[in-house]
Amino acid sequence: MDKKLLEILVCPVTKGPLVYDRERQELVSCSARLAYPIRDGIPVMLEEEARALDSEEVERYRRRVPR
Repeated sequence: MDKKLLEILVCPVTKGPLVYDRERQELVSCSARLAYPIRDGIPVMLEEEARALDSEEVERYRRRVPR
């Protein structure tokens, strides 16, 4: 995932920051509790395509959110 692209992308629901999960190929929004898939190198920033996060996942990702 291109670092410059990561710097400008925000959650389409909350407009908050995203955390890149390289292993799962997702962009995670802790505030929306959603994980947006990355398919063939392209982020799919649609709420209906996102995976809901449980509380444990949100806490794990919260530690990685840029401040």
